[in-house]
Amino acid sequence: MALAHLLTNQRYGFHRDELQFLSDARHLDWGFVAYPPLTPFLERIQLGLFGVSTEGLRLFSVIGQAFAVFVTGLMARELGGGRLAQVTAALCVALSPVPLFNGTEFQYTSFDFLWWVLIAYSVIRLLKSENPKWWLAIGVLSGLGLMTKYAIVFFLAGLVGGFLLTPARRYLASWYFFGGSAIALVILLPNLLWLAHHDFISYHFLQYIHARDVGEGRAQGFLSGQFLICTNAASAPLWIGGVVAFFLSRRYRALAWMYFIPLGLFFFGKGRNYYMAAAYPMLMAMGAAAGERWAGSLKVGWRRAVEGVFFAALVFCGVFIIADVLPLASGGPLMRFALKNNGDLREEIGWQEELQTVASIFDSLPPQQRADAGIFAGNYGEAGAVEILGPAYHLPPPISTTNSAWLRGYPVPPPTTLIVLGYSQSVADRAFTECRLAGHVRNSLGVENEESRDHPDIFVCGPPRLPWAEFWKDYQRFG
Repeated sequence: MALAHLLTNQRYGFHRDELQFLSDARHLDWGFVAYPPLTPFLERIQLGLFGVSTEGLRLFSVIGQAFAVFVTGLMARELGGGRLAQVTAALCVALSPVPLFNGTEFQYTSFDFLWWVLIAYSVIRLLKSENPKWWLAIGVLSGLGLMTKYAIVFFLAGLVGGFLLTPARRYLASWYFFGGSAIALVILLPNLLWLAHHDFISYHFLQYIHARDVGEGRAQGFLSGQFLICTNAASAPLWIGGVVAFFLSRRYRALAWMYFIPLGLFFFGKGRNYYMAAAYPMLMAMGAAAGERWAGSLKVGWRRAVEGVFFAALVFCGVFIIADVLPLASGGPLMRFALKNNGDLREEIGWQEELQTVASIFDSLPPQQRADAGIFAGNYGEAGAVEILGPAYHLPPPISTTNSAWLRGYPVPPPTTLIVLGYSQSVADRAFTECRLAGHVRNSLGVENEESRDHPDIFVCGPPRLPWAEFWKDYQRFG
């Protein structure tokens, strides 16, 4: 899996989310509007090592997902599985949509997935060894998870609930549990202080994003997504068997609740289907270990038939998922298939061409006007593209009121001419003075994505209609 990512991750361009991470990595802080600080911090390291390179900047994601697959095999071993169970569990995770996607782009979901898997492994080690010192490792991993993506609190709720609802509750009385909790809090503390200093802006952002997702129907298909998005469809017997086996096990029953509690919270809270993806490796591990023991009780012919059918179905579904998720080709039917079915890959197309258009508009301005011109980006992807890719075209830094760019403010003195991206004609006319259409966002592949579909026009405008301070307050955006 890692090799496939390393060979294909340079095929297209950056995703809009990656451009936001790259932009925030240039302005490190203890928090950002859209997420905690760990992911931009890792991106800053990769920028220093590899520069602006898609394959270099996605390397940590590849390593993280490969390690999560490896740890899944380790969980199967800890749960009593032999070599077949270990390979089966790891392969089921490696050929699932979300882990495959997490290796194709640099996203906080890549590392969030890894922390969930490592916490589950640590819980298994704690329950198997009956050694409460594992709470310290769980505390470190929980702190890193909270500094990566706040949604890990649902998994941690499942962890505590699972221990409370089973005989494992005795481990909660250990001082190591409180020590691990303290470690997690210390790791998170800088971000908590940042949030308090910024009026808990990330909470308001998450409220907005959740309402938007529900309103746009993105929370639909939650249950079907557990079979088709979070996991390889052919692996369903394995992870369902894992849930049952955890429930039947007095020692490991807490892990069943670690699955069902966040599942219920996301379902009733109208979360998106992929939010649960990281909970499935532990189920795959238990299901593979239990399935190996069951298959071993069959006659040789039946065992080989069952294994043959299962692995054939798993690989068949896996091939389809790989063709859908990975940028296998830079042209031809495989590329057309991926771009047709994968909206995230479509969002990697056209950034350089858009920057070329913006640069030609900027260069066409009269010298005196160009000297006092700025680029206003209404979309965080476009703002990131101007900041990361714009220097090659001698463009000034972007101005944006979206997410953390809003916190960074506007230049003083502000520009009197603005090249405006990411707005419709009506919104641009309402926000700015003397707007004229100057260009369009297109890409040579004719791919329809957010830029080419939702806001394809580029304008040259005068300053905002409101004074800059009032404009900045009124036009704050989440996205």
